[in-house]
Amino acid sequence: MEVAISAVTGELLSRFISFLTNKYRSSLSHAHSEEQKKMVERLHHLLMRAGTIVEEADARYITNSGMMTQLKNLSEAMYRGCRVLDTLRYRTLQDSGSFDEVSNDSSINCLYLAKRSRTTGKAVHLESHDTLESLEIVVANMAEFVVLLGGCERMSRRPYDVYLYTENFMFGRHAEKQKLLSFLLQHSDPHGDHAPAILPVIGGASVGKKTLVAHVCSDERVHSRFSSILHLNGDNFMRILDNGRSMFGMVLVVITFASDIGDDDWKMFHSIVIKMGRGSKVIIISRLQRVARFGSLKPIF
Repeated sequence: MEVAISAVTGELLSRFISFLTNKYRSSLSHAHSEEQKKMVERLHHLLMRAGTIVEEADARYITNSGMMTQLKNLSEAMYRGCRVLDTLRYRTLQDSGSFDEVSNDSSINCLYLAKRSRTTGKAVHLESHDTLESLEIVVANMAEFVVLLGGCERMSRRPYDVYLYTENFMFGRHAEKQKLLSFLLQHSDPHGDHAPAILPVIGGASVGKKTLVAHVCSDERVHSRFSSILHLNGDNFMRILDNGRSMFGMVLVVITFASDIGDDDWKMFHSIVIKMGRGSKVIIISRLQRVARFGSLKPIF
């Protein structure tokens, strides 16, 4: 009799402890879910504010280097926030079981997903907090930027520009685009020096170098500033010897190098460019960092 009572008591105690444990875990899970929901809402709100500032800045002529640095920092923080927001939303759907209908029901997959969820959950939580805090700081520090932005002249947009912005978002190169535009519009030639300013644009394959330059060169101010825009490449860049004598006024030369060139060839090219009108500019596009040695200004990477 005592053995039976002891067994029943042990079973009841075990079930009671299991009940308390499950209730505690459920409470923690609910609290974590609510915290994550608030984080998603806060992050979404900040990203809307950041996106509004970036979109407005992209429609203005910005020549202040400090403002361009702020814009670059805001863009980077915004893209990190977008990535974290997508991760949080995916985990929310995963935790709610929204993928059950299309998932494999094997116990091996279930165990793997559970283990992976435990190991990545903490890392995602920490990254989310860090990203949210970073974005809050950056957005809070943009008040002065917004005031100064109101004094910048607005660009006139054409349909192709809107398409580039809407679909490709200019690959996140807002600060670089403003820097390139500032380079083309400013009077940077020293008094008495006819050597044109040379700006290299260096980057890996298919990162948007040519798109960035083409987008800026299509600007109405750039077209009205330069009498002609000449596009060359490493195979035909010496063709400027034939065109150099017939070009007058300020000339913009955009040259793309797929491979390195010799210093002697560059010196010959440069000797012709020097004879162009005062205010002429040269843009070098290449994947090779060695080509940046021909520039007179710090490259755009």
